[in-house]
Amino acid sequence: MSTSKSLSPWGQLCGASGLTLLLAACGGSTVPLPFLTLDGNAPLVVGHRGAPGYLPEETLEAYTLAIDQGADVIEPDLVSTKDGVLIARHDPNLDYSTNVSTKAEFAGRKKTTTVDGETQTGWFASDFTLAEIKTLGANMTGDAARPQQYNGLYKVITFQEIIDLAIAKTKEKGRTIAVYPETKNPTYHRELGLPLEDTLIAIINKTGWNSKTAPIFVQSFEPSSLKYMRSKGLNTRLIQLIDADDYDLKTGKLTFAAPYDRPYDWFKSGDKRLFSDMVTVTGLTEIKTYADGIGPWKPYIVPVKWELNAAGAPVDKNGDGKTDLSDALSQTPTSLVSDAHKLGLLVHPYTFRNEKRRLTFDMAGDPLNEYLQFYRLGVDGLFSDFADTAVAGRAKYLKETGR
Repeated sequence: MSTSKSLSPWGQLCGASGLTLLLAACGGSTVPLPFLTLDGNAPLVVGHRGAPGYLPEETLEAYTLAIDQGADVIEPDLVSTKDGVLIARHDPNLDYSTNVSTKAEFAGRKKTTTVDGETQTGWFASDFTLAEIKTLGANMTGDAARPQQYNGLYKVITFQEIIDLAIAKTKEKGRTIAVYPETKNPTYHRELGLPLEDTLIAIINKTGWNSKTAPIFVQSFEPSSLKYMRSKGLNTRLIQLIDADDYDLKTGKLTFAAPYDRPYDWFKSGDKRLFSDMVTVTGLTEIKTYADGIGPWKPYIVPVKWELNAAGAPVDKNGDGKTDLSDALSQTPTSLVSDAHKLGLLVHPYTFRNEKRRLTFDMAGDPLNEYLQFYRLGVDGLFSDFADTAVAGRAKYLKETGR
């Protein structure tokens, strides 16, 4: 079933044939419709790695742009340098997101190693001091169609610099800017002798942010990282990330292949469960014992699936001669948001992007439709590479609810 043409919860409640803008449409009141979020507030827009749809990710410039575009929260992934400084990089392998390969002075540090069971070749942050990493420039990652002219121009930054930016922008903008750090590959870093957690806690304590009401969320894919930080007195909101390997667009199910089948700490401990076990009521109940919310990959909330012809082959809905995600259709949403909310867990799905190839056919090529789809389901926030589009989608949603 495509959700793009289905009724919003408000349309269903009022028996309307389309979207209901105000309760007035159902009975004359001008009271705005309630949000379906856990706390009853408007959903947050999280600038995923800053604004990587426009500028190289996890740089001061990308985070600044995301804030200027209206993001409520900026999100860094944290890895460690050789001298134990937390820097913002999505991967320990610097080859993925910097110009390190062009630096002749570092040619001898190229190596092959294993990260979370995956063999990688490149240059790794743990072999560089912060001073050395500061000589590198950040590059665009992901979609090759994104702007490439800024490659190498902006520096890798530390977690402390991100906090300083958020505090400064909070004062400048007159609105709270929160940060949302992730402990990236925590088992890997622990085995290197460069654990992330204690350093992260020390920075949060120094900032005076060690509370549930502080403008910070701390996230990880590995439960043991979150549990350790909680045991060491971290009182911020903790978020359990939930991944998968890929879509099976024929069945509408997710696939699970290493290293994206389970948290790496589960693999190391012999725990056979998959990420999919986390989204069951039992799994969510367990998460509630150590965390305040979940960050699921978005198809856990809205599955996607191809339409199949009589022969069982996928239909090329957009007529481009191939079948991929852009030919798939949104299916009936799962109960994950309501299940999590019943347990008092926040829900922050990831990652929303503008490129048409990343949108299902029923979104009609417009990313605003996907944001509306998820806002209407009551998510408490979402991660976007394009904060401006996420904010525009939220504005449209607020108008729908009579605000």
